[in-house]
Amino acid sequence: MAPGEKIKAKIKKNLPVKGPQAPTIKELMRWYCLNTNTHGCRRIVVSRGRLRRLLWILFTLTAVALIFWQCALLVLSFYTVSVSIKVHFQKLDFPAVTICNINPYKYSAVRPLLADLEQETRAALKTLYGFSETESRKRRQAEPWGSASGGTRPKFLNLIPLMIFSEGETSKATDFLTGRKRKVSGSIIHKTADVMHVQESKEVVGFQLCSNDTLSCAVYTFSSGVNAIQEWYKLHYMNIMAQVPLEKKINMSYSAEELLITCFFDGVSCDARNFTLFHHPMYGNCYTFNNKENETIHSTSMGGSEYGLQVILYINEEEYNPFLVSSTGAKVIVHRQDEYPFIEDVGTEIETAVATSIGMHLTESFKLGDPYSQCTEDGSDVPIKNIYNAAYSLQICLHSCFQMKMVERCGCAQYSQPLPPAASYCNYQQHPNWMYCYYELHQAFVREQLGCQSVCREACSFKEWTLTTSLAQWPSVVSEKWLLRVLTWDQGQQIKKKLNKTDLAKLLIFYKDLNQRSIMESPANSVEMLLSNFGGQLGLWMSCSIVCVIEIIEVFFIDSLSIIARRQWQKTKRWWAQRQAPSCPEAHPSHRGQDNPVLDIDDDLPTFTSALRLPPAPGAQVPGTPPPRYNTLRLERAFSNQLTDTQVPAES
Repeated sequence: MAPGEKIKAKIKKNLPVKGPQAPTIKELMRWYCLNTNTHGCRRIVVSRGRLRRLLWILFTLTAVALIFWQCALLVLSFYTVSVSIKVHFQKLDFPAVTICNINPYKYSAVRPLLADLEQETRAALKTLYGFSETESRKRRQAEPWGSASGGTRPKFLNLIPLMIFSEGETSKATDFLTGRKRKVSGSIIHKTADVMHVQESKEVVGFQLCSNDTLSCAVYTFSSGVNAIQEWYKLHYMNIMAQVPLEKKINMSYSAEELLITCFFDGVSCDARNFTLFHHPMYGNCYTFNNKENETIHSTSMGGSEYGLQVILYINEEEYNPFLVSSTGAKVIVHRQDEYPFIEDVGTEIETAVATSIGMHLTESFKLGDPYSQCTEDGSDVPIKNIYNAAYSLQICLHSCFQMKMVERCGCAQYSQPLPPAASYCNYQQHPNWMYCYYELHQAFVREQLGCQSVCREACSFKEWTLTTSLAQWPSVVSEKWLLRVLTWDQGQQIKKKLNKTDLAKLLIFYKDLNQRSIMESPANSVEMLLSNFGGQLGLWMSCSIVCVIEIIEVFFIDSLSIIARRQWQKTKRWWAQRQAPSCPEAHPSHRGQDNPVLDIDDDLPTFTSALRLPPAPGAQVPGTPPPRYNTLRLERAFSNQLTDTQVPAES
């Protein structure tokens, strides 16, 4: 080995080697394994014997693989946006209760507006089913319109013609007006009946709706004539009532004093002043107890039927519209104070001559928003305008979306929902063929083709009351006489007749207990939990802490990259120096002793860094000192005369 290489090797051996100063990646890894806190890597270097070293390599790689596997599971669990649920109980206030009579308007008040429609409906029933006020309801063959109506020309049947279809025949139908068969074009949409028939019918009743150009038509058939007549009547009813001013409709409906006979809440008497008027297009005047417009929100002191809301309702069956509703009673819905009461969707019906007890349990839910779910806080981030004067809910969004689509495509609003700004309700005078547009739009809404279901989102917080209903006969036989007589006397100012038990209904709404169940979502994984899980896995499998992780990052990334960058920089410098050096013939090596680079050593002791800058020794040429001049070793003339005894005898 050349002297320069020996000095460099000795310096490397004696000087302490640190990460950034290591000359190669191999030396850096050796230094890391000797100085790291992860015992597996250290045991790989210091172990003696191939088998033991191989085992430690296997153990360390297995531990690293387990770490990556567990960390991958933790990351996947973190991004699955799962939630945990906490349930606790607390006291609560009494909810808002909205009560509506099933019959929206008093028949005596609204009958002049519906006189022509009622006449045609009765004539249609007589023609189709042989029905009249005095005759029996024996089914007979359809007869022409003239014999049933007395020769008057109908206007409602011209707008929506009724037809009779024979079983299995959809291309032809019997026209209700003429009694003759005609061809029917358009799609056939069949709706099942709500009434069960004992005998199967071979004929179905329906009506035809067409667009403005009369080229696109749809025929809606019903397996029961009850549903067909009611649906046909309801379409014309909405057309007529859409043109009546709101103030007039309120006057034609029931007042709070007429609907509510007695009222008790939490054992204290109440009256109509505790109820707020709410007019519904299809149910008339409804009244809400404990509404947000009240000064204070009522709360009950205890659970049980004695501490809830107790009311006796006057139904007044004689004022019912015989073609609009087919049952008697009232509807009630429990909701939040700032929530719109969808009485037509989720209302509970109350029977007459029956005491209905409704026990409540409240569940309040709080959901997490993005990224855990797609819920919304107040609906401000939903691109659907809230046309209801109430807090946001999924049902409000769906109804608002359908109503806005109705105004956009049909040019008018549907009568059973609130009126959007700058829009008017549909009627056949201003919009002759809106009914076809409405039915087509409703079919598209049911098939989720309007995009409302994909745009509307659930609210992040909502309250839900679980209702348990029980019924009892009321009033009893023994108390019926005196109770009805006293109630008649009490309502003498409002009711001008003797009360009958079929005109009354009793309602009790109460909390079974005063506990509220709250369902709250919280993230099952958080950043803190993710970091702690990472630390637990590293400590379990490699006895490594965050300091060890930093050490790994420093050595494997910072120091390794710096070494690679430094070596590349040195190569680039040498390449650039060789390119810039002038081309000249090589000089012959000098044999002078002072030209030996090995002997050119500073007085100070070298360091590791200076040792790395030593020039390499020539590979083929071994440096040396020129031989001495032997002629300088000859004796001077002063020693030329030798003594005789020292002379060497001459050879012979």
